[in-house]
Amino acid sequence: MSNSADSPGTQSSPGGTHRFRPVRVLTAAVFALAGLIFFTSFDTAKGTNIRTDSSLLKLSDLIQERSHKNATLDESNGALRRDVDALAGSEDGDSAAGDAKLAALEKGAGTQKVKGEAVTVTLNDAPPNATAKLPGYPEPQPDYLVIHQQDLQAVVNALWQGGAKGIKVMDQRLISTSAVRCVGNTLILQGRVYSPPYKITAVGDPAKLQKSLAASPAIQNYMVYVNVYGLGWKVEENGTVTLPGYSGTVDLHYAKPVE
Repeated sequence: MSNSADSPGTQSSPGGTHRFRPVRVLTAAVFALAGLIFFTSFDTAKGTNIRTDSSLLKLSDLIQERSHKNATLDESNGALRRDVDALAGSEDGDSAAGDAKLAALEKGAGTQKVKGEAVTVTLNDAPPNATAKLPGYPEPQPDYLVIHQQDLQAVVNALWQGGAKGIKVMDQRLISTSAVRCVGNTLILQGRVYSPPYKITAVGDPAKLQKSLAASPAIQNYMVYVNVYGLGWKVEENGTVTLPGYSGTVDLHYAKPVE
């Protein structure tokens, strides 16, 4: 038997040699695994914040990119349509009656510019810290403080009923197949995305347009939220303006049954 005590963390083997206890082996393995995890995290992050939900950021960027791309394609399509119209008008044998009929159809379809006196309606979300400004009303829910699809549709419908000759929402002309749709608090119109404030401009008799706005039950309901919670509402006469012609495709797309 040796007179010297075994050192801590070791034990004598039958042959007199020492070996590590299992605890030390496990400790070394844990540190090695931790090092591997830190290295993998660093290699994955590459200097970025891996806690950020990058998928949402990428989706938002993709939506904006596609929106800008659609705007560019609309402008290109409009230029091509003008070239086609110019070539068609230069052909011999076109009758004056035919040209007049074509011009009337184009005007009704909204593909040509329209000029005249105009009214612009601006709608905007309420301030995020809005409270009820009149007694007897509950404190606002988040849903009360944002512009909804039905609010935009109410304004557009009232302007048509007021005899509008043409309507522009943001920077796009509306036609008979245009759909004013909202997803969350963003407007999606003809493949492009917009955020508030939303501007709707109509060419027509300003007095009739404003009278139609005031007579709309849906807008009267909206005005309650304007007065109580501070939703944005502004109606302005713009004088004489020119609305652009619709430059997108006019082809109808519809579902087909599977054969």
